[in-house]
Amino acid sequence: MRDWKDTLNLPRTGFPMKANLPATEPATIARWDAMGLPEEIRRHRAGRPRFVLHDGPPYANGEIHIGHALNKILKDLVVKSRSMLGFDAPYVPGWDCHGLPIELNVEKELGPAAKDRDRAEFRRACRAFAAKFVDSQRNDFKRLGILGNWDDPYLTMKPAYQAAIVRALGKFVARGLVYKGKKPVYWCLRDRTALAEAEVEYDDHTSPSIYVEFPITAAGRSQLTGRVPLVGGREASALIWTTTPWTIPSNLAIAFHPDYDYGAYEVEDRLLIMADALVDTVRALTGRAIGAKVASFKGEVLEGVTFRHPLYERDSIGVLAEYVTLEQGTGAVHTAPGHGADDFATGVRYGLDIYAPIGNDGRFLAEVGIVGGLKVFEANPVVEKALEERGKLFFRTTVRHSYPHCWRCHQPVIFLATPQWFISMDALRETAVRECNAVRWIPPWGRERMTGMFANRPDWCISRQRAWGVPITALSCTACGTSALTPAIVEHAARIFETESADAWYEGDAARFVPAGLACEQCGGTAFERERDILDVWFDSGSSQEAVLRVRPELTWPADMYLEGTDQYRGWFQSSLLVGVGVHDAAPYRSVLTHGFVVDDQGRKQSKSLGNVVAPQQVIKEHGAEVLRLWVSMVDYSDEIRLGKEVMARTVEAYRKIRNTFRYLLSNLYDFNPATDQVPAAKLLPVDRFALARYARLTAGVRRAYEDYDFQSIFQAVNEFVTVDLSAFYLDVSKDRLYTFRADALERRSAQTAQYVIADGLARLLAPILSITTDEIWAHLPGTRPASIHVTEFPADAGVWADEALEARWLRLLEVRTAVNGVLEEARQRKEIGNALSAHVTVTASGDVADLLEHAQADLPMFFITSSVGLVRAAADAPLSVTVSRAPGEKCPRCWRFVTETVADGDLAGLCDRCEDAVGGTVASGI
Repeated sequence: MRDWKDTLNLPRTGFPMKANLPATEPATIARWDAMGLPEEIRRHRAGRPRFVLHDGPPYANGEIHIGHALNKILKDLVVKSRSMLGFDAPYVPGWDCHGLPIELNVEKELGPAAKDRDRAEFRRACRAFAAKFVDSQRNDFKRLGILGNWDDPYLTMKPAYQAAIVRALGKFVARGLVYKGKKPVYWCLRDRTALAEAEVEYDDHTSPSIYVEFPITAAGRSQLTGRVPLVGGREASALIWTTTPWTIPSNLAIAFHPDYDYGAYEVEDRLLIMADALVDTVRALTGRAIGAKVASFKGEVLEGVTFRHPLYERDSIGVLAEYVTLEQGTGAVHTAPGHGADDFATGVRYGLDIYAPIGNDGRFLAEVGIVGGLKVFEANPVVEKALEERGKLFFRTTVRHSYPHCWRCHQPVIFLATPQWFISMDALRETAVRECNAVRWIPPWGRERMTGMFANRPDWCISRQRAWGVPITALSCTACGTSALTPAIVEHAARIFETESADAWYEGDAARFVPAGLACEQCGGTAFERERDILDVWFDSGSSQEAVLRVRPELTWPADMYLEGTDQYRGWFQSSLLVGVGVHDAAPYRSVLTHGFVVDDQGRKQSKSLGNVVAPQQVIKEHGAEVLRLWVSMVDYSDEIRLGKEVMARTVEAYRKIRNTFRYLLSNLYDFNPATDQVPAAKLLPVDRFALARYARLTAGVRRAYEDYDFQSIFQAVNEFVTVDLSAFYLDVSKDRLYTFRADALERRSAQTAQYVIADGLARLLAPILSITTDEIWAHLPGTRPASIHVTEFPADAGVWADEALEARWLRLLEVRTAVNGVLEEARQRKEIGNALSAHVTVTASGDVADLLEHAQADLPMFFITSSVGLVRAAADAPLSVTVSRAPGEKCPRCWRFVTETVADGDLAGLCDRCEDAVGGTVASGI
């Protein structure tokens, strides 16, 4: 018997089934580099509306991790999709090259020698370290398939950028918003520097929990005699509670709420003063016997009453404060103005010393006596012991509570009053909130989160006691020590930084930084020294709008979007908006998109100790960057994002399904020339028009989803289209026409036309996500086309294929097909038939369903993939029924259909008339 296989139009394509992405992706990226793809894309978008996503700079202090990959891929999805929506969307990546993480790494590399380097030399080592990791991270980001201006990124350590930072500070100075003062700030004991709110995170911490007695002085008892006679003549103490025993040496006052009810309670031979509402709680927690109440009074009567410090020969004054609560403690609040924001405000109001006897090294000054020379947390047990020896420790336990930690070293921080530079928030707060409300926040809850931060934010501490950063260009009078920071000083320094970098601040004579005619406002002196503090790195990155958006001609201010993790509400989003408001009274962004953090597949934080870290480099090595890109599109980025072996396996399978679908589409187009073989829409077969109608619906939905940054919906829609519309139906029912019909038959060209349109359009719809794979697909599609898919746009004409009425009819027919397939499978299980082509199906239907089936009767064998179909119209409202029998006739050896008439003799003997026509006509050989 003759083998008819060579006469079939079987699929063929050079597009490989096995992607081998780890090996093939670098070649594509190298080709993009060689052709200057980002510039080529922009040439194709010349004159179009601009869309600018401004890159938030990652720290150049190590290899990229999975969070970096998520962030940069999301940005790439946004930029590429906006480009393919018709925007001119340049992308300029950047790096934050200053800051403590780099300093600490350099100190580690240099070892003990780090302390022997002068500041200028140490900064050069930091610069080299940052440059090394800029290159490393740049290579990894490019390896992820991310397009951008990698040859000319912005770096915060470039001289021009540093000058822009200083000039931004100068705008705040000119508005009178920058001042130097001694007030409590977060202080990292390990890193020996002040911290801003954005550099503090809260974590559980076990602290001492102590109740301490502050005796009323003799003078205090006299004061109370006229106010509360029953207390004035007795030995009495205020009972305070604190979780920071180390702050007791700095106590200068005890705060009471003016309106709360307080009482004096019998305890052994004395009275203890505390809030009535908390007595039972104190009694239960301490287990101490607290007797009857001797007197009642409002907190306001304790204002000005003097108490004796339990450790030192000095008094503590009674003060009033609205922040005193009844949630915990005793209602009498230990107050150390040098160690807390509320304490500081109270101290200022009452004219108290802002006392904080702790050095920058985190040790108590020798003058403190009992704890002199000790580190802060070493002082806790010493203070407790001293209190106990003096009979003033009423009770001691421990408490597990949320406590501020440095977000870099993760060690507990303290509040410490030191001289620092601040930006006043009073003149910025209202404008900042107004601008927040004008921004589009994605997700929407970002607006409330951001405005809430500005509503309560204290003044911005912008000074840091470190070496690697942009200096606060303040001068200090050598005669009296008064600081000077004026717009003229700032601009003078900026001009030097532009050509020499900020390193110049630490080299040469200080006189070169003194503008002509500068004199000290305090003493009139004309000799100055440079101050050593650097700017908060958040001011550095927040100034990127000045150094990048307002300088680069391809970019715009404000940017259309900032996109970072949710931690940047208190970081870059906030500092950028404050710089924008301080310099221009406006936000630097129109929209802000945030994403969550990557956790493992059990929802746990990824960490080396748990062994659950997923490194992007390893994923790329095993599966390819495209799999990571697809994973990003599959997840809900607004929440925590899970990633582990199971998630990765599902992503690999999803990629394989998409790739194989494209491969099959391409394999059916090997002899298709779009210029000559496309079938006009009016002549397309109904099933092909239905497939194109489904494609049109998908295209409209995907475009909307890209516009809304809803990438997860895109994956879900494409996955459903590929799985349900294509693989499970359309591609299956089209095989017979594609393989067995004459190569140039209308039926075959109709299927090829639809599959070409779908392959071309679907590749473009997926290009922002599967950037490398779709570019490979693009090269295998027939017809003349641009060198890269990325210079094209999303399908703009897919709407011509939309046909809701046709869709509705065929979707109803698909319901019938499901019923038929079920009966066919049952017949197969009973071995009444082999495959579906050996079957004859009889469908009994009524009403509209019968009308549909009769209208489509000629297509039903193709639709059900059977050799023949019979229809029976039933009485009205009769249910659908399906029966299966063996198809009559002989099996055609070429198409495998059962037919009642075949060629009787000759070379084509046994073939059906359709195959006779096909073999006698043209067999596809490729073009």
